[in-house]
Amino acid sequence: MSDLVATTLPSMRPDPGAAPARRRVLAQARFDVTAMLRNGEQLLLTLVLPLLVLVGLARTSAIDLGAGPQVDLAAPGVLALAVMSTAFTGQAIATGFDRRAGLLRLLGVTPLGRSGLLAGRVLAVLAVEALQVVVLGGVALGLGWRPRGAGLLPAVVTVLLGTAAFVALGLLLAGTLRAEAVLAAANLVWVLLLAGGGVVVPPEKLGALSGVATLLPSGALGEAMRASLAGGRWPLAEWLVLAVWAALAGAATSRWFRWT
Repeated sequence: MSDLVATTLPSMRPDPGAAPARRRVLAQARFDVTAMLRNGEQLLLTLVLPLLVLVGLARTSAIDLGAGPQVDLAAPGVLALAVMSTAFTGQAIATGFDRRAGLLRLLGVTPLGRSGLLAGRVLAVLAVEALQVVVLGGVALGLGWRPRGAGLLPAVVTVLLGTAAFVALGLLLAGTLRAEAVLAAANLVWVLLLAGGGVVVPPEKLGALSGVATLLPSGALGEAMRASLAGGRWPLAEWLVLAVWAALAGAATSRWFRWT
């Protein structure tokens, strides 16, 4: 009789439920990394354009980057540009269009939750940045770049602070404007910061813009990378600027970001 009941009644065992939070975040991060690497526009922004800038600056002296081998000054700035491209422009555009499509609202009510979604996206950004460092750093080494070993650890700290600041700024842009406006604004800001934001060309070489560039997150990120990888120094002042931008942009995003 007990065997008959066991085979005819539904199982009373509880459902396994949602996966642990860590697995949910990692799954979201893997999805975001795959989406970024399969998107031609994202690859252009995160790898192709920085590579062109790196090779162009390393092979010409038309743009004065300062005293020393050109590639030693160009490579840190291009790595900073890559961080800005992925953490700010790429995330702003992707999040803006996900928001318009309703994907953010949908994922926000799943077991992943809003905090899990944000954590997954930050991990995805860091993973893509690691790939950028490998590719761009490898090309720069082939061009003759010789980074200071003492600057590797501070460069990692710089990347983390720069990522925090630019992800927060990208989310602020994506969460307050329409998707089409985000696309235009993010690309325009990228071009303006590349030209006059101190990210690739040192602020002291920008003339009247030098004072402003040092206070921008782009200028602080570029200067910190050059100080670390070209000078072997710990760029405390630039870290402070990046930390302030990350805190202010994070607070503004928490206040004004709209999920729908």
